[in-house]
Order: sequence, then structure tokens, then C-alpha cells
Amino acid sequence: MYPVIRMIKALIKGHRHPVGFLDTMVSEHIAWPWDIDPWKDLNNGRTLTLFDLGRIALAQGCGLNATLRRKRWGIVVAGNTTRYRKRITMFQRFQMRTRLIGWDGRFVYMEQAMWRGDECCNHVLIRGAVTSRKGIVPPAEVAAEMGHTGPSPELPAWVMHWIAADHERPWPPAV
Repeated sequence: MYPVIRMIKALIKGHRHPVGFLDTMVSEHIAWPWDIDPWKDLNNGRTLTLFDLGRIALAQGCGLNATLRRKRWGIVVAGNTTRYRKRITMFQRFQMRTRLIGWDGRFVYMEQAMWRGDECCNHVLIRGAVTSRKGIVPPAEVAAEMGHTGPSPELPAWVMHWIAADHERPWPPAV
């Protein structure tokens, strides 16, 4: 089940703690018993759901949600890659950091990480798109609607390599 109460908390956090379009949203979380898998870790699927909450808080805090409502646009995840490196177990507290890295002609790229103190537990790179009834809205148009008229920050080399590698991936898959 989707964590609706946590989603409402993320919306309130974003509303109470506005951030700039390119700033990092920081949020605090606890791994509850229903987040844990049979191996006593934060479930990998729940990890991705919790990352949703970080993006929801950022979208609220930077004004993207208001822009989406005003323009009748939607937003979708178009791809991701995740690294799991350190365990998060029941009742552990952790901090999530979410930020927009930049964009290209079609997609926005965001990174998120869960931290326990100075130790990064996991990290995700998200490719997302803003959509309208006509299809994908160019990210530069979305940025302009939000008052950002400058170009995208330069995407890091590791993100560019991931984009290139993903273009090599067959679609549809052979399975």
C-alpha cells in the first residue's frame, strides 16, 4: 500500500520549507516495521517508494506542483538506476537528500540518497518527464514556467554515460 500519510507529510514539508529549483531538499525518515523485508532490511521496493516522497517534497517546495496544476501537466519516472550499499534496518532513522541535477531536450535528471550520519546507504538516479496531452513537455519550458530562464546545469559525466548506455539497451526487451 502506498504510504499516504507519509505523502501528506512530504507535501507539508515542501510547503513549509520552500527551496529553489536547483536546491537540495532534505527530509528525515524512519524505517518502520512495514518497510522491512524478510531479511530485516528496508525493502528495495519500499526504498523506491520512499524516494518518491523525497521528490514529492522537492516538487512542492520548489513550486513544481503548482506549475503542474496550473498547466494541467503530469510527471512520470522514465527510468532509474539504484545502488544499495548499506543496510537500513527497523526503526533506524535516516536522512534523504533530493536534488535536480539538470535536464536535456526531453528529460530531467534527479539524484537522491539516503544517509545515516556520514554514511550513504543508497543512491538513485532518476530520469523523469513532465507530460501534457500532447506528450513530453520540454524541460526548458517547464523551467521557464517556474521562473528559471537559464540553461540546465551541465550534467555530470557519470549521468551522460548512463544516458548513453541506456540508449544501447534494446527496446522492447527480448523477454
